[in-house]
Amino acid sequence: MAAMAGAVTGPAHVTGPAATSGAGPVRVLIVDDDALVRAGLSMILGGTPDLKVVGEAADGSEVVRAVAACRPDVVLMDIRMPRLDGLAATETLRARPRPPEVLVLTTFDADEHVLRALRAGAGGFLLKDTPPVEIVRAVRRVAAGEATLSPTVTRMLIEHVTAGAAVDPGRERAARLLAGLTERERAVAVALGQGRTNAEIAAALFMSVATVKAYVSRLLTRLGLNNRVQVALLVHDAGLV
Repeated sequence: MAAMAGAVTGPAHVTGPAATSGAGPVRVLIVDDDALVRAGLSMILGGTPDLKVVGEAADGSEVVRAVAACRPDVVLMDIRMPRLDGLAATETLRARPRPPEVLVLTTFDADEHVLRALRAGAGGFLLKDTPPVEIVRAVRRVAAGEATLSPTVTRMLIEHVTAGAAVDPGRERAARLLAGLTERERAVAVALGQGRTNAEIAAALFMSVATVKAYVSRLLTRLGLNNRVQVALLVHDAGLV
């Protein structure tokens, strides 16, 4: 690990030529101010044939430049960084055209940070004590457009939403947005709010997986959202699950 950490030659280090994402391995950019953490994650992900670490950045302020240089499919983002934290970096990145997916990986699991990251468009939120095999699985899921949250974060999120449901000022807005959906779109949205996968939704609603994917895409367009986690949060805000 120390040898790999020493190989980082700059704050935004590109490990290989930039290339357009396609049928090859999932391209990952690691953003963390700790060089040893970056090295460890590089070892974990680099040993997996279908994943490729294409770059590193040491601060959130370097993310936009690093993404432009590396063109990753997934950004593995820390929260606590010295100049620009991962939450602000996620908001900046996800507001840009055709952004990569963001998977937040941190030791910091305060509920306001989880909610802010997910509302900004992060596709997942994991704690750094997550086993390596689960980190690899999470990167794959986020790259495929599937949400992924650690069990601890999921429990915290459910408790937060439940506790705040009665006073949530966003409930009326969420209910209004969801009221404009068709019955089938609404059923898919509620299933997303329940944390179901595409395959589980397909089985429950007697659809093909391809049809579920089409409905999810339609929901994102109609609701003005950019991933299924945000749909799930909207459903929770409306008090439907």
